[in-house]
Amino acid sequence: MDVSRETPSTPELARRAFSSELLPVAERFVASLATIGVERGLIGPREAPKLWERHVLNCLALSSVVPPRSSVADLGSGAGLPGLVLAIGRPDLSVTLVEPLLRRTTFLEEQVSALGLENVRVHRGRAEELHGAVTFDVVTARALAPLDRLLGWGMPLVGAGGVLLAMKGSSAPDEVDAAATVMRELGCSTPEILEVTGPAGSSTATVVRVVRADPARLG
Repeated sequence: MDVSRETPSTPELARRAFSSELLPVAERFVASLATIGVERGLIGPREAPKLWERHVLNCLALSSVVPPRSSVADLGSGAGLPGLVLAIGRPDLSVTLVEPLLRRTTFLEEQVSALGLENVRVHRGRAEELHGAVTFDVVTARALAPLDRLLGWGMPLVGAGGVLLAMKGSSAPDEVDAAATVMRELGCSTPEILEVTGPAGSSTATVVRVVRADPARLG
């Protein structure tokens, strides 16, 4: 496969969003998504030309609301969106990619090695399997599940003073309303719907932010 033909060119927004040191790492990741990712069915062929704007820069916008030096669990990482993007753009973070499917974790492990990302580990399994064993400062997810289900999977993994950050689209207000019962059961704080902006105004994203629930409710 001709990587130069398949890989979308780097837009000026990406050159401003990533430092000169980190941009080559991001470019190699995009090249892998556009080739290996498409070949293995992790990325749809029609998505390849839009990888920078629709996916990578969109995910990087999430970094603006992740506190410095946080431990992050990215649930249902899939092709590494947003987890690998956060790890590339924010070397200060310690990122755990949680993904149950073997073909996806194989890709993720290959990328962690190829990109030299020492701040990432890959966990093959479901979020529920980690309940009671470990917590994180931040739990993230993108296009994984409706908010009510996501809260059940993610809030038990959020440590004291931590947050769940769910990347959503225009459905965010409706999902927050639909999750009201679950939020009461878990003792969650009132969710905030944020419009976040990436470095140098590179992209925006809609994020639902939920501060850790009452730990007594989480078992």
